[in-house]
Amino acid sequence: MLVRFGFVAMSVILENASPSGTVTFKTYQNLAERDSEAAIAKIRRVSRVNLANSLRLLNYCIAENIKIYRFSSKIFPLATHPELAGWDYINDLKAQLIEIGNFIKENKIRVTFHPDHFTLINSPREEVFKSSVTDLAHHCRILNAMRLDEHARLVIHVGGGYSDKEESLERFIENWARLPKGISKRITLENDDKTFTANDTLYLCEKLQIPMVLDIHHFRCNHEEGCVLEDLCPRFFSTWDKTGLPPKIHVSSPRSETDFRSHNDYIDSSELYSFIRMVSNYNVNLDVMVEAKQKDKAMFRLVRDLSKLPGIDLINNACIKVV
Repeated sequence: MLVRFGFVAMSVILENASPSGTVTFKTYQNLAERDSEAAIAKIRRVSRVNLANSLRLLNYCIAENIKIYRFSSKIFPLATHPELAGWDYINDLKAQLIEIGNFIKENKIRVTFHPDHFTLINSPREEVFKSSVTDLAHHCRILNAMRLDEHARLVIHVGGGYSDKEESLERFIENWARLPKGISKRITLENDDKTFTANDTLYLCEKLQIPMVLDIHHFRCNHEEGCVLEDLCPRFFSTWDKTGLPPKIHVSSPRSETDFRSHNDYIDSSELYSFIRMVSNYNVNLDVMVEAKQKDKAMFRLVRDLSKLPGIDLINNACIKVV
């Protein structure tokens, strides 16, 4: 069983490589009032830097044997803002996007986006649903412009409970049927830490044939009484059948006992080690996204910590083998 590791968007080791440079709407508006072309030019410059840094980060990943990476969702500042509807950022920056996509394909990197929490497919408000579709389409357009197939995915949560979780689950199913196929084929669903448990998420994934990303910290925060991960794992693994991708999990550690849901700087290896040992008999490989404040530094430390434990062989600084 091979277990590969990746990190989220930013490196704390690689200097001056932020892929999330921003332009506030107020800054854009102030510039646009004087010169609309200059306002767009500023956003274009920041976007170009974000794309260049994304490619730097991907090169860094390959140099460090990392094959799992999550893009920043802030590569294109204000891209979905109604005031910038006339800017075709995809065609404007097409060459850089193709270059990034080629690098990803050549090096077989598994990439994802994780759209923000306001992306709510199951919202009862039509305007929220429509803005969510707009945001999902934006992320898909980027991946399409990179010429990446559906192995490049979006990870989202089920959404809000809206005072009736069962009704909200069924509304997700209803609204799922309204999504363009180009969006739905890229989506994976993740269990959350407050409302929709792993069991709830699996219900949707199995019914709609969506792969599930299992967050084991969220499971600790939010699960039904008597529910154990060991019982859910065969169903979780099955959601990845026929995708051509290894099942994927998210790992994080609580900041403190009083702030249990927030992420720590680093990962306590003990919980992940227990999970890996538990699933090692399923004969599947596993991809792990590390969600920690110290980003890649936390990922490297986690791999080192795991490699010192019984039954773990170190393959490289971003991959282990369970024996």
